[in-house]
Amino acid sequence: MRIKTRRSGVFVLSVALLAVGLFWANPWARAAADSEDSQIQESIRKFSSVLAMVEDHYAADLDAEDVMFQGAIPRMLRSLDPHSSFLSPDAFKQLREDQKGHYAGVGMQIGSRNSTTIVIAPFPRTPAYRAGLRPGDVIVKVDGKDVEGLELNEVARRLRGNVDTSVGISVDRRGSEELLEFSVTRARIPRPSVPTAFEIQPSVGFVRIDTFNENTGRELDEALAKLKPTKLDGLVLDLRGNRGGLLSEGVRVSDRFLEKGQTIVSHHGRASRERLYSVRRGNGGRSYPMVVMVNCNSASASEIVAGALQDHDRALIVGNSTFGKGLVQTVYTLSEASGLALTTARYYTPSGRLIQRRYNGISMLEYYSNPCSEGYRPQRDGVRLTDKGRRVFAGGGITPDIEFEERRGNDFQWQLGRRYAIETFAQDYSREYADLESGWDVTDEVIEEFRQFLIGEQIDFEEADFEANLEFMRRFIKREVYNSAFDIEEGQRVYYELDPDVQKAIEALPMAQQLLDDAESLIASEGSPR
Repeated sequence: MRIKTRRSGVFVLSVALLAVGLFWANPWARAAADSEDSQIQESIRKFSSVLAMVEDHYAADLDAEDVMFQGAIPRMLRSLDPHSSFLSPDAFKQLREDQKGHYAGVGMQIGSRNSTTIVIAPFPRTPAYRAGLRPGDVIVKVDGKDVEGLELNEVARRLRGNVDTSVGISVDRRGSEELLEFSVTRARIPRPSVPTAFEIQPSVGFVRIDTFNENTGRELDEALAKLKPTKLDGLVLDLRGNRGGLLSEGVRVSDRFLEKGQTIVSHHGRASRERLYSVRRGNGGRSYPMVVMVNCNSASASEIVAGALQDHDRALIVGNSTFGKGLVQTVYTLSEASGLALTTARYYTPSGRLIQRRYNGISMLEYYSNPCSEGYRPQRDGVRLTDKGRRVFAGGGITPDIEFEERRGNDFQWQLGRRYAIETFAQDYSREYADLESGWDVTDEVIEEFRQFLIGEQIDFEEADFEANLEFMRRFIKREVYNSAFDIEEGQRVYYELDPDVQKAIEALPMAQQLLDDAESLIASEGSPR
């Protein structure tokens, strides 16, 4: 997404002229031909007439602003493409917080469980963590008011507030007979877009990017500095599930790994001239092998990074085909802090690939669920060549060089998830063994304790299913125990160390080195991307 906040001066005359005027009176529309302008004016006239008739004759009282902002404008935008949208004040505020990479609150991840709100994990070094809130705590009251049955977003809204203000939180903690009361002073809570960066094997770095906000480039620089790039023999960059964010930060991340002067991405639209983004700073000659991990939920800025590194043969892309979101949204600020995210251009990778997949003739549900559906295969609208002559495909996201088998949960895993069995067990375990040390692992004895826990909680299972999911249970029990006993950063670290797809990515590093050294032999031995 290309975010460019621009304040409109069209908020005059009437609500009808406001809504349609905001859509058509932007600079690119004013530059249209006279014949097109007359068509626009005629459309405005017709729209205004319909709205006036509805206001005059509808059977009940009518809030014209609600009709426009909750009905007409969103439906109009949905008819254009899946990504143009009207942003209500709440949605616009959330967008800006996501872009800035921080918010004012207590600093914890919360979730919904059986109509209650639970603490998933307090973030390290935040007011919630320092106050003593812990994973598994059930939030019963906020500032003395019951929250049972409230939507998760509403509970989160009550927990947030201005910096240096206090909020009272009453929780029900497993094993405690009475509610625990906490008074937490809100603070500025950072939302790191690069939450995990560590040496996953000797001289092999692992960096996870969750989103692309205003701090992503800076956070990546800090992560790479910690890993000492001059001593790296390889790097795994994890973009799985990263739905994108700021175009500028996708460009900045790509810049860190490419050579000065190379093209990163370009975009242009019907009424916007082509803009080309090239590497300004560059990698300083450090070209260690790289593997980039993607999946069906990697989109937008993630695809910019993956596409640029693939087109320039800088990295091997592994995983599953990406989402295919290649539309640029410009955000226009309206009145009362609302906004309009309008598609103004399409972006193309260095080889000229359009990443946006087709969306005509399918529902919004199909559009958003298709890339992650079983057996999905993206349409290919053309073939391009990388710098070294490898074939890559256009029109359906980024096709990985090495495709992984899609991992899908089975019935046993889904049942554990629905009952929050692993999380609850980990919370009980970390309270019982309060002196756990770093390096703790899931032994056979721990697995047996978990088996007995499931029986005690009356969670039915077949012994064959339990034995078939031992690897799954070890991985997730370890993460949740580390979340509870230490913090979420430690939990994520051990989670990725045990991730079988991360291990596959590490195993692909020699092929990534071969790509850097001699792409022709790689093409001959492995073939083009599938």
